[in-house]
Amino acid sequence: MPRLFSGLELPADIKDQLTDLEVPIPGAFWIEEDNLHITLRFAGDIDNRLAHEFAEELSRIDLDVFELALEGVHILGGNDPKVLYAGLRTSPQLEALARAHERAARSAGLAPESRPFKPHITLARLRNVSIPDLTRFLQAHALLRARPFVIEEFVLFSSKPKTGGGPYAVEESFPLRGANPVFADLDE
Repeated sequence: MPRLFSGLELPADIKDQLTDLEVPIPGAFWIEEDNLHITLRFAGDIDNRLAHEFAEELSRIDLDVFELALEGVHILGGNDPKVLYAGLRTSPQLEALARAHERAARSAGLAPESRPFKPHITLARLRNVSIPDLTRFLQAHALLRARPFVIEEFVLFSSKPKTGGGPYAVEESFPLRGANPVFADLDE
């Protein structure tokens, strides 16, 4: 029974920039560089038939290539912070892609997502975090920015069943309209 979710991979230099932010903060458990991503739709622990249906529905999404950009660092959880994340500049194209993934999930037979889509890149999970250290980190990186990066595909990720977290594996990739084709063998 695979644990699946759809999402976006990040360019290597963006991942490098994000992992360069890592500093010792008591109670912060940093995400490994290879596991940094943007989740579009969590499917969960589903059977192989439903996984196949979800992948089939995702393959029908027909949207254009677009750009994204980082914008600041933030927390989820209010007075009891649970997640430290990098935000993303508002993107109508990303919102449209997330809505398409929700429609694909529902068409495949998954229950509707109960939470609104909040695009972000999880940097660290927080447990009994040092609030003064976290506050200093947030103040130091509130204006985080990076070069805009192009999204040419989305992917179907898998993770360990019932545990979540990495390592994540790409099960299938889906190009967006206008993506540059990759030529595997230029000698032909």
